[in-house]
Amino acid sequence: MGIGPGSQEDLTYRAAQAIDKADLLVGYTPYLQLVQKMSCYHGQKTYTTGMTREIDRVKHAVDAARRGEKVAVVSSGDPGVYSMVGLVLETMDSSGVQVPVEIVPGISAANAASARLGAPLMQDYANISLSDLLTPLPDILDRVEAAARANFVIVFYNPRSTKRHEPWNRAISILRQHRLPETPVGIVQNAGRDGESIMITCLAQIEEFTPDMLSTVVIGNSLTRVSNGRMITPRGYKW
Repeated sequence: MGIGPGSQEDLTYRAAQAIDKADLLVGYTPYLQLVQKMSCYHGQKTYTTGMTREIDRVKHAVDAARRGEKVAVVSSGDPGVYSMVGLVLETMDSSGVQVPVEIVPGISAANAASARLGAPLMQDYANISLSDLLTPLPDILDRVEAAARANFVIVFYNPRSTKRHEPWNRAISILRQHRLPETPVGIVQNAGRDGESIMITCLAQIEEFTPDMLSTVVIGNSLTRVSNGRMITPRGYKW
């Protein structure tokens, strides 16, 4: 299930019901800390781990479900966007364990960031994660190149960490081969959470801003413009 950006206001009704009815909540520690601030949390059991231990979390969840517990595997955003649904289903397939699964969607980072920036996703767009922990860097860069050539609006997830700079730097270099310097770029940090910040700049000035793993970056296409402080990618209506 997805909790969206992490605030009570952006939690769907179905997601709130799933949390309320769960015997056990399983998730990355910071995400469950967000859930514990919500009105649908009433002291349910939790199982949390840090980063890179997703398989441990899912195995624990599947084992608990097999014992008859109602388990909510908590993801931020939408559980099917760079998140836990696929791993849950793969784990069940590989283990031969089958338990009923309900997938509860949530507001993705792309949607949350887009709403803060204006209307940048009104045409076709591509989501690309710049994390090379699970995807080889050459594959990531091939996707950036293809999306840039095709004039997609591009949404970057996981753009840059304290130790991982190369994917971001090389992606920006590729974009500059296909986009004009004045192409609008939006950076939203902590969308829908405490400490939210919203910045709109352009490709020529992108070095002035340092996105992090809590940032979502939206790169406009050739039609995207900024008007009254908001990014707009025209849909193509005529009047």
